[in-house]
Amino acid sequence: MTTPPILTDLSALDRHRHRASGLPSHAAAMFLHGLAVDVLHERLLEVNRRFTSPALITGFPKIWHGLQPDAVQTCPTEVLPLAQGTHDLVIHALSLHWANDPLGQLIQCRRALKPDGLFLAVLFGGQTLQELRASLAEAESRVTGGLSPRVLPMAEIRDLGALMQRAGFALPVADSVTQTVHYANLPALMADLRAMGETSALAARPRHFTRRAILSQAEAIYRANFPAPEGRITATFEMVFLTGWAPHESQQQPLRPGSAKARLADALRVPEQPLNSD
Repeated sequence: MTTPPILTDLSALDRHRHRASGLPSHAAAMFLHGLAVDVLHERLLEVNRRFTSPALITGFPKIWHGLQPDAVQTCPTEVLPLAQGTHDLVIHALSLHWANDPLGQLIQCRRALKPDGLFLAVLFGGQTLQELRASLAEAESRVTGGLSPRVLPMAEIRDLGALMQRAGFALPVADSVTQTVHYANLPALMADLRAMGETSALAARPRHFTRRAILSQAEAIYRANFPAPEGRITATFEMVFLTGWAPHESQQQPLRPGSAKARLADALRVPEQPLNSD
């Protein structure tokens, strides 16, 4: 068995979150967390079930506390301190995209659930900051002739749905919400990311300040390729929502192959075409 590559410097990530929480702009910059809280609140109302032993995994507990005030809260560490089979609801709140082993995180969450317990997660998906990633890459290539890892690579929604299945969740669903935000300039976007605690914590990130020439080129490229009204720039944030259940015998089960009692062609009222054996 191979060890997953170390993508995230977790110590740096903790420092970034701690720094973000103390910035004056922190509350305003956390608007995406607020949107995620609202979406998950609506989905919990749709479930129409009272949860008595919830758990909440988040790097920003103050913002998420109101979603489930009685939840056991834990930071998104690599080994989650959640006892097996003790929770009827587990929420992984906008931190799974930084996990070095996202499948391991999902498996731990599923094991922490009681039978028929609900798992909800929200994380940033692959379209997030696509404009920033492209602009920085082109700018650095022009200035230095090389590339450095600067923006976190994030998973695509289809891959996350597959991970839910591998983790053993029943009835897994993955969907996304895309939020487009307009910023005055590149420094304003970077300041917001800093106040969100979302600046680069990549293990392979450069350990020096980005050269001014690269940032200047990136600003020009960004404005040329991703303009917004009134001279602003566009930034995309894709939030992927994952839903799954701990398996239980009461849940809907797929039919056994060959157990159908009617033909699909009859139901659709179309002629059945035989397969070409050639």
